[in-house]
Amino acid sequence: MAEFSLPKNSRVLVGKTWPRPADAKNVRAFKIYRWNPDTGENPRIDTYYLDMDSCGPMILDALIKIKNEIDPTLTFRRSCREGICGSCAMNIDGINTLACIYGLDEVQGDVKIYPLPHMPVVKDLIPDLTHFYAQHASIMPWLETKTNSPAQEWRQSIGDRKKLDGLYECVMCACCSTSCPSYWWNGDRYLGPAALLHAYRWIIDSRDEATGERLDELEDPFKLYRCHTIMNCAKTCPKGLNPAKAIAEIKMLMVERRA
Repeated sequence: MAEFSLPKNSRVLVGKTWPRPADAKNVRAFKIYRWNPDTGENPRIDTYYLDMDSCGPMILDALIKIKNEIDPTLTFRRSCREGICGSCAMNIDGINTLACIYGLDEVQGDVKIYPLPHMPVVKDLIPDLTHFYAQHASIMPWLETKTNSPAQEWRQSIGDRKKLDGLYECVMCACCSTSCPSYWWNGDRYLGPAALLHAYRWIIDSRDEATGERLDELEDPFKLYRCHTIMNCAKTCPKGLNPAKAIAEIKMLMVERRA
């Protein structure tokens, strides 16, 4: 009988527990995934204790406080702190979200923080998004035109502009794609919710003149059709977008062009 087991270096071990802050009355524990590729050691979970009376309200505030005051080796991405750059995407309390806009009051008990799931880890809370960005680039996320450029700008009606609402707001944080079981299983060939949402954004842009080419590129058993409408993408999106709906609209366009 076949036996299936994970390699020994995949086991997550119990890491270091840092001391509690002295004289603090409002203390909270943070259990954070740590892995350093340079040491060759197994990943571990380190435990930190913070005085919440001297900490900001967001998960990112806590991470910055840990890095500044307790453990400078803790590694994570962050930039805008306003939910518009997508840098600080991570798994918090089992949810893929942005640390800068996820409140500490939204987590009950100990705060458990991991990198985005099912992605190679660069270090600690930083996933390797090289393949994810390459998939985004493959859908040509720019305006494709054949006619001569206008003297000023490409004009668009108010109605056509409104069609882009719920699409252009995506910040490419990868929360949706890394929550999708279909992407876990077929991420090498299935483009995933984020890339397909962006693909739809350009397909329906009234100024774009490459709709046919874009649909031709997606006519593939894996690129588009590995979506099984599980809806994890819409549930986890920190911007409240619905990639599953965008994917369904692309499938409808595929059917219409065959009619």
